[in-house]
Amino acid sequence: MIRVVLADDQALLRSAFRVLVDSEADMEVVGEAADGEQAVALVRDTGADVVLMDIRMPGTDGLAATRAISADPALADVKVVILTTFEVDEYVVSSLRAGASGFLGKGAEPGELLSAIRTAAQGEALLSPVATRQLIARFLAQGGSSDPEGAGAEGRGAARLAALTAREREVLTQVAAGLSNDEIGERLDVSPLTVKTHVNRTMAKLGARDRAQLVVAAYESGLVRPSLAE
Repeated sequence: MIRVVLADDQALLRSAFRVLVDSEADMEVVGEAADGEQAVALVRDTGADVVLMDIRMPGTDGLAATRAISADPALADVKVVILTTFEVDEYVVSSLRAGASGFLGKGAEPGELLSAIRTAAQGEALLSPVATRQLIARFLAQGGSSDPEGAGAEGRGAARLAALTAREREVLTQVAAGLSNDEIGERLDVSPLTVKTHVNRTMAKLGARDRAQLVVAAYESGLVRPSLAE
């Protein structure tokens, strides 16, 4: 059973999400929060697996809540899916840097939302990898000026990549392209299990929680260059 916390300041939207999630046999809503502070507390109290986190809420917003969850070793297995009205949003990139597993537009179809929860719970890949890659590319191409972590990020990221082997860098490049382990395996002529091993080692070396943060690291380091044409 996938335990889900809903964090959104709109009660009507939370109710709609609850009905949808609770209608599935393999998941249940274990709590609702109207702000980020309540969300973090609920995650700790309920042992939630996934948080659907609105990025803009009064008081403690979704970004601050995501950082709090990511910074707590006891919550290392909790996956945060950012909900946003506008997918091309600098705050989404900041949330991915802070540890979110991915993002989803509030206008997504019900099936997409449920699939996102399951994917996040499995911890296999970030949500909508190609869309996320494009978002990061656009934002970093603009300089990431509104992100306090943007200054000097490329230099710091490049130094972090020094610990990676040539193969791990190659795999990281493919992850940043939004490819699955199976697709990477086909390109590099290795098994998906071997790819998974490389991905896990890369995450450990870079201190990344999941593939979403690997995508950010690939762009911030300069290993992959943003292109607005993508």
